Amino acid sequence: MKIGNFEVKHGIFLAPMANITDYAYRSICVSYGAECVCTELISSKGVVYGDRKTDNLAMLHEDERPAAIQIFGHEPEVMGEAAYRLQKFSPAFIDINFGCPMPKVYNNGDGSAVMKDPALCEAIVKAVVKAVDVPVTAKIRKGIDETLINGVEVAKACEAGGASAVFVHGRTREQLYSGLADRAYIAKVKQALSIPVIGNGDIDSPQSAEDMLKTTGCDGIMVGRGCYGRPWLFRELICHFEGLPYTPPENGEIKSVIRKQIRLLEADRGTKALLEMRKHLSKYCRGGVGSAKLREKINSVSTREEIEELIEILFP
Repeated sequence: MKIGNFEVKHGIFLAPMANITDYAYRSICVSYGAECVCTELISSKGVVYGDRKTDNLAMLHEDERPAAIQIFGHEPEVMGEAAYRLQKFSPAFIDINFGCPMPKVYNNGDGSAVMKDPALCEAIVKAVVKAVDVPVTAKIRKGIDETLINGVEVAKACEAGGASAVFVHGRTREQLYSGLADRAYIAKVKQALSIPVIGNGDIDSPQSAEDMLKTTGCDGIMVGRGCYGRPWLFRELICHFEGLPYTPPENGEIKSVIRKQIRLLEADRGTKALLEMRKHLSKYCRGGVGSAKLREKINSVSTREEIEELIEILFP
């Protein structure tokens, strides 16, 4: 599939997830076959106001490319200016977040709150398209709640504004991440557009990925929480689509992956790396024997040596 002049062989994307898909985790996912990743959502105002933390979030490294940058906001001029400035990081495309359901974003009129006004969505997409030389995409949801299901209308507005593709999460804002993603609605969005549509929601196996493609007719898939603590899911998906045998990782490989992630985090976050790694370790050990008790230990580790001891206990 193509997004503007950017081609993705199988259409397998890593979803941007705040406080999860940092550089270290994106790099790990790319090493396992994710065909395109995206930064955590970045404040357009933060970019325009020159916030250093925002610039750090937007920085892309060679070992995670191809990669996109995602921005959020509700002011077309600010969004356009932010996208223009972020081109210095050479993203594959700029993605506009019209889907974040979290209160601190939504209550400020950003993220999925912008979906209440499809005309504003179109204006924002137009401003960003005009400002940059790379393709522009939009991430949307099914709607706000059961009284306002307008994903099709918003998707059409994004296309009218010049978007090269639309990513659709099949839940409403009110659902957050509960319940099941509505794949029948993603199919409606696909049928309404001429640009590529990528389906998002509940993809955690080759079977669920295949079901997303078959039931929606969408052009690609976006994997979110299903790969958290399981970056090798991307290898499993690639093997499935290419008809190759898949071998799950053994404990030695998992330990190597975790140690690599720690090294990348240390290089990127310095002394904050160990704190950041706690939440990732909890996901890596999810479902293991005694994992609940071990998570208590994970949340109290404060040194690299303690983490090393835990890694050996978790994956002997």
